[in-house]
Amino acid sequence: MVDVTNESHDNPANHQYVVTVDDVTNELMACTCPHHVHRNAFCKHMAAVENATEGTLEAFPSEDDDETNPEDCECDGLNGFPCWPCVQTGRTELPN
Repeated sequence: MVDVTNESHDNPANHQYVVTVDDVTNELMACTCPHHVHRNAFCKHMAAVENATEGTLEAFPSEDDDETNPEDCECDGLNGFPCWPCVQTGRTELPN
């Protein structure tokens, strides 16, 4: 399990989540954030954990992969880190 704090919010303590990684396969399993819990979607917290680890982890596929629209963009306020909808649709890439 990896603790993730979303520092882009006014009160980061209210935006702390846990991303679960399978210790055998290194696959991302889940996140406790509302986006993953309610939509079963690969979230920005999972993307951050994947980006911070050596190699690439695989996540369960999102059930709503085709539903991402530009109006879903949440990049503002992420201090230069792209939101998952922008990464998923190819509008931007995750930093190395």
